Amino acid sequence: MPYYGSEDTVKELRRALANPGLQADKLRYRNLVLKVIRYMSQGLDVSALFMEMVKASATVDVVQKKLVYLYMCTYAALKPNLALLAINTLRKDNTDPNPMVRGLALRSMCSLRMPGISEYIQQPVLNGLRDKASYVRRAAVLGCAKMQTLQGDAEVDGAMVNELYAMLRDPDPIVMVNCLRALEEILKREGGVVINKPIAHHLLNRMKDLDHWGQSEVLTFLVRYKPRSEDEMFAILNILDGFLKSSQPNVVMATTKLFLLLAENFPNVQTDVLERIKGPLLTICTSECYELCFLGLCHAREILRSSPGHFSGHYKKFYCTYSEPNYIKYQKMEILRDLVNDENVQQILEELQTYCTDVSVELAQMAILNIGRIARMYSEKCVVILKGLLGLKQGHVTSGTAHFQLSAFAQPLRPLY
Repeated sequence: MPYYGSEDTVKELRRALANPGLQADKLRYRNLVLKVIRYMSQGLDVSALFMEMVKASATVDVVQKKLVYLYMCTYAALKPNLALLAINTLRKDNTDPNPMVRGLALRSMCSLRMPGISEYIQQPVLNGLRDKASYVRRAAVLGCAKMQTLQGDAEVDGAMVNELYAMLRDPDPIVMVNCLRALEEILKREGGVVINKPIAHHLLNRMKDLDHWGQSEVLTFLVRYKPRSEDEMFAILNILDGFLKSSQPNVVMATTKLFLLLAENFPNVQTDVLERIKGPLLTICTSECYELCFLGLCHAREILRSSPGHFSGHYKKFYCTYSEPNYIKYQKMEILRDLVNDENVQQILEELQTYCTDVSVELAQMAILNIGRIARMYSEKCVVILKGLLGLKQGHVTSGTAHFQLSAFAQPLRPLY
């Protein structure tokens, strides 16, 4: 085998791809195509094999076609003259009896990055919107958004937009969600997709057919709709009620946001919603996934701004653990500070006191900062703790503590870093 990266490697691959005996063995031929893709992914320039790879797409093997399509999309911009061969091959595959091949061909054609590609993909995309197979329609809807992106500042095709609005009633739920995404991209200069009453109620009735990603997406768009009457608003809330019990955090949070916006003039309803999501939100805040935990803590802080003391009975859920990253600990300390009351002040102060001796200087100073802010309401208890910290004789702890003893009661507190 020639040395990897040399021109001899590409020459040997070309000879192998042109070998009639090897082409007759379908498995060996597919493995050879896979070898070309492997070299391509490792950084070797195999664009010289473009003609041979186009010929390799003439097969009924869907796996081999997918590999060849990946190659074409990667090198089409580098070989614009030969790329016309790829376009002709893909257009031919758009009429294949196999819907998987039609969908792959359409998706790959829309992924080509070369000048003037729009005129070649417009008709296949429009045909794909009317295809009987849902997989092809899914690819065609997203292809509409890609086609608009390729056209740049060109005028939006009104007929295509109307077609996508009509396809919001497609029986396939994924096609419906893809239509929302495509319309949002195409109409972004006009403010995005418009959600009127018929569309809003249709989306609500289709929610149960969607996976949790689709539900979260639809709930995001429903925020734009404003009910025209109280009866309509409560009818929508009744439909959404079941999604507050979803096992998926993104669906619970999106539903909560929509609930709170719709019921902004009904404080009792908002309070009931916040009470019902307390359990799921606390579960998110203690998740082992740090990114999900951070998101839950941010939501908890937002709730505390409008409903102080909402989590007071569960303040221990916000205690920091040793292995957590600092950005999680910062959020938890801020929440603990906001949850302080006459019943738990001593426990929270003792917990914050343990963070003051952390190996992280920034974390220790943040703990001292929060103790100083609590001192505005519970000065006697905090002064005792701050005086005790002075005896530790650690530079950053002593400086932070002395700063607060001098300024905590005289002026607004300032971070030390």
